Amino acid sequence: MTDTTDSPVDWVQEHITKYVETDGEQGHLWRGYPTLLLTTTGRASGKPRRTALIYGTDGDRYVVVASQGGAPTDPNWYRNLAADPEVHVQVKADKFTARARTATEAEKPALWKMMAGVYPPYEEYQAKTDRDIPVVILQQMP
Repeated sequence: MTDTTDSPVDWVQEHITKYVETDGEQGHLWRGYPTLLLTTTGRASGKPRRTALIYGTDGDRYVVVASQGGAPTDPNWYRNLAADPEVHVQVKADKFTARARTATEAEKPALWKMMAGVYPPYEEYQAKTDRDIPVVILQQMP
């Protein structure tokens, strides 16, 4: 995806560049936490938008958290996938299309607990916002 726009945050752009250039050899682990690259379709622009996210796994599914550091609004990537759930994912050198969906009320507690185990600051992020932070499931498409 040569016309992909990466996160506007400088350090995230640098992280993504290293990840892409090395097929995740550099960048898969960020400060010891596993990361993947998620590309959504911009809901207004229609163009590919890429960001790096900490992830966990649940069977063959990848799980990410739309925390935005506990900000009062959902991150743009989450709003994009809510508008178009077909996304592209890169985990290390593995690249695939996936369908994204928000975890249901029944699914969320176990997935949240798992993700807070992967990255404990998620608990702090939830405590500092009134927003119910979404947990997103990424299921690889056949």
